[in-house]
Amino acid sequence: MPLRSAALTRRESAGDGDWVVRTVPGSAAGKDYRCPGCQQVIRAGTGHVVTWPAGELGSVADRRHWHASCWAARARRRPG
Repeated sequence: MPLRSAALTRRESAGDGDWVVRTVPGSAAGKDYRCPGCQQVIRAGTGHVVTWPAGELGSVADRRHWHASCWAARARRRPG
């Protein structure tokens, strides 16, 4: 399913690369996802962000759904 609402999309650069980051409001979050930052479930109806490498087209396989706070803190987390 293509992600909608390009107005909520931005580009970010960080030590881990360049990213496209799309904010997903709770009203548009229709299913559960697992956050790669904390490994906890993002429940349907919970606002979050979807990210993918900036050089990619953003195919479904490249997208990752994160809690917004986990995405913001990813540089401070230890792997695992």
